[in-house]
Amino acid sequence: MTREHYIPFNKEFLLEQQVASFSEDPNKADDFKRLFDIIEHYFHYEAFNLNRNLKQHYALFDPDLSLREREGFVGKSDFNVFKATLLTVLEQGNYRRIDQETLDKAINDSDLIGLTLSIDFNAFKDYELYVRGHHKAKEKVKKWIFWKKEIEIEYYDRVMIYLNYNEQDYLSENKVKLGKMPIDPGTIALKIFKRVPKNDLETIFPNAIPRMSARDKLFFWVPGIGGGISLLSTTVIPALIGMYGAYQSGEAIDLLNSKASLNQGLIALGILSLYLFRQYSNFVNKKIKYSKILSDSLYFKNLGNNSGAFYSLLNSSEEEVLKETILAYTFLYRSDKPLTAKELDTQIESWFSTTLQTDLDFNVKDALSKLKNIGLGIETNGKWQVIALDKALVTIDELWDNVFEYNKK
Repeated sequence: MTREHYIPFNKEFLLEQQVASFSEDPNKADDFKRLFDIIEHYFHYEAFNLNRNLKQHYALFDPDLSLREREGFVGKSDFNVFKATLLTVLEQGNYRRIDQETLDKAINDSDLIGLTLSIDFNAFKDYELYVRGHHKAKEKVKKWIFWKKEIEIEYYDRVMIYLNYNEQDYLSENKVKLGKMPIDPGTIALKIFKRVPKNDLETIFPNAIPRMSARDKLFFWVPGIGGGISLLSTTVIPALIGMYGAYQSGEAIDLLNSKASLNQGLIALGILSLYLFRQYSNFVNKKIKYSKILSDSLYFKNLGNNSGAFYSLLNSSEEEVLKETILAYTFLYRSDKPLTAKELDTQIESWFSTTLQTDLDFNVKDALSKLKNIGLGIETNGKWQVIALDKALVTIDELWDNVFEYNKK
């Protein structure tokens, strides 16, 4: 299991955990809360600027806008700026990109639906999936008619999919179908989902089409063709040939044996047809199950689409930055000596492991960078310390007061 930078606790909980260390001095605890209240407002202001930047440079590619609305952003929206800003937000929110090997494994394996999905990747100039957080849960899956097996499924807590669609000329030339979901060529779709099975990642692609798996085809075509040919060649066809030959020669037809042989063959064909119908029904049922999963994803697991996804991403990004800053400042403040980045990283990860029974890879580099940028962290010869709490309040207050400088001469 990959150790993540993501901190699976909300900022209020972590703040209270750190405030508890100042329980012997209520005034200091209050100052600590005030400090991070101002820091939170400042980070919220930074997130607002990121949101405004994202919306402006995404507008030209937003499938939720009409063609006329998008044309108004020609020359105003820059794809490279949009992509760089989006990656910044994802990095700050501690999302990580899914590699192609993991996606290919999900396409080939399925934990829940047992169905092969076909995705025409020619529809996209490029596509990317980003995930954050994971957990495991027990699920019951149907194996046979009356038997369900309990298996352990690994889920991603959050998944964002980025789909950059090709232009219309390319789609037409390559006869690419976009699936049932209407979307304009040349646009970029963004979607965020919660609780997505790791081995069913492909289900969130809008142009995923259910296909018979190799196993389904094997159980359908081999008995169908083999059994059909065998029955026809050994029972039905010989009986019909015998009856036709007797008719041509004027001989008496042995109706009893001919009918018995013919009936046996037809009954066997009927049984074979029922078997094939059952196999096909299993495939149809899997398609229905897939449709149910898709409906659940759209109505219950979908957290945001296109520009609406920015708010979810920015909220999580803002929280992660604040949590990292809270932890880095508190641990450095409580230390009786300056710490290296590695020492601070070890202390925080050990605290999570022993106090909260959580194994994570704390993003100490980003936390220290943020402390330095807001004037609270000082690095000397590779060792870090923070300014005193009373001075930190003054420093962060000045930073916030100087966000706008219209009143200065």
